[in-house]
Amino acid sequence: MLACPVCAGALTALPDGSGLRCGDGHSFDRARHGQVTLLPPGHRAPSGDSAEMVADRVAFLGAGHYAGVTGALAEAVVSDGAPPETLLDLGGGTGHHLAGVLQRLPDAVGVVLDSSPYAARRAARSSPRAVAVVADSWARLPVRDCVVDRVLVVFAPRNGPEIARVLRPGGRLVVVTPTADHLAELVEPLGLLRVDPAKAERMAAALEPHLRPVATARHRERLALDRAAVETLVGMGPHARHLTRGGLAGALTAFPQVVGVTVSVDVTTYEAPSGRD
Repeated sequence: MLACPVCAGALTALPDGSGLRCGDGHSFDRARHGQVTLLPPGHRAPSGDSAEMVADRVAFLGAGHYAGVTGALAEAVVSDGAPPETLLDLGGGTGHHLAGVLQRLPDAVGVVLDSSPYAARRAARSSPRAVAVVADSWARLPVRDCVVDRVLVVFAPRNGPEIARVLRPGGRLVVVTPTADHLAELVEPLGLLRVDPAKAERMAAALEPHLRPVATARHRERLALDRAAVETLVGMGPHARHLTRGGLAGALTAFPQVVGVTVSVDVTTYEAPSGRD
């Protein structure tokens, strides 16, 4: 699935598993934790999740709080047609959601692509059938043309032209986005970022010139979270960049010991054209 970020040639694994190499001899070492960085020379990926954010993500997801979200994603991935064999999780963080999908697909393999090396380290251990790549989702993806059966995007950036390029004809993109009332009980008291009211329109503008929308399902549930779980939930997302740890801990003292929190997301599926020029 992977392509050289220098020449776009196909990458193959070195015999000893220490890295990847293309036919022109460009090579990329596998880091000690297992991830591979595939950035063009001189290119720096956008700032990704910090080590603290990744630790919170591991704790929150590992506790199973977003199992329903993973399940809704997996259902959308496997619901139509032949089981996909190749998956790409863009902005996939620690690889938690991809690993959950792969459990439903015993013959599939996947790539987790994220700009955070801290997240990629975790993703490298998320599944024996997934490889973790540090790369820039907004640049040309280090993925070959027309080789991916499913692209997954969970609360992450969506690069429409590149997603369309790497999907095989008839392949599908599955996007998970928050609705207006996602985490509604926490937004006002903690000063969290609100969901953009025009989010659906912006997503359509970015994707529909390249892909055709085919289905949307809503997943909604209510979690009972203690204060520690709320702190890790806030700490693992973009809200963490706008709040201090001390300020968050102080605000949470006004909360009850157990908080009811709404999880509400849309799972939208798009399809690549069946014929390519």
